[in-house]
Amino acid sequence: MRKFILLLFFSSAFTGCLNYTQITTIKTDGSGKMFIHYWMKWTTQRDSIIVEQLGLFNQDSVRKEFNSEFNKLTSVVTYRNFSDSTIHTQIEFEFTNLDSLNATSIFRDSKLSIKDIDDRTKVFSQFIKPIATGFGFENSNFSLTFIYYLPGEILSHNATEITRNKLTWKYSLNEIGTGKYITATYRPFKLKETPSWIYYAALLVLLTVIVFLFTKRVR
Repeated sequence: MRKFILLLFFSSAFTGCLNYTQITTIKTDGSGKMFIHYWMKWTTQRDSIIVEQLGLFNQDSVRKEFNSEFNKLTSVVTYRNFSDSTIHTQIEFEFTNLDSLNATSIFRDSKLSIKDIDDRTKVFSQFIKPIATGFGFENSNFSLTFIYYLPGEILSHNATEITRNKLTWKYSLNEIGTGKYITATYRPFKLKETPSWIYYAALLVLLTVIVFLFTKRVR
């Protein structure tokens, strides 16, 4: 993924601002889906042409970069928004195991991991590698956002924002520095947890039977 991000950074030298958002939903069995959206502004038509030549906003190039035996691409969309002079790419895919994504060229350096601490606790982590700067580009103009929906009760984390089991990490290049781990410890939801209403229904049936038997006995 570092090579891919470096290409994104190189292209941003022409446009001045790049935004990268990664949204991942993980199920209790370790499978899940990921949505990636990156976009940038261009100041001239020449900038737009140069960016397109890099292949970051070309559907065929993006498909080749993300296609692998470890994930299933479900959508690749590229488009321009002429009202605000931005160009976008959106990628969506499914995976059977988060750890297996490390075997792909895109995520090889990300160290994606879900490990068991004990029978009831897991820890998620991903490494964001440092990205070299240059071209007089300001690090604060490079925005990276990682959003994870984890399948359990969050016990600890280093996210910048959290809402229940949704965790968000937002960084500029300055904040990434020499590299940064995003991590969270959670207690997984039960795979087949019996709904509480079943217990209440069973209790009601039991009480009905007891009342019926008691009434019959009194007669």
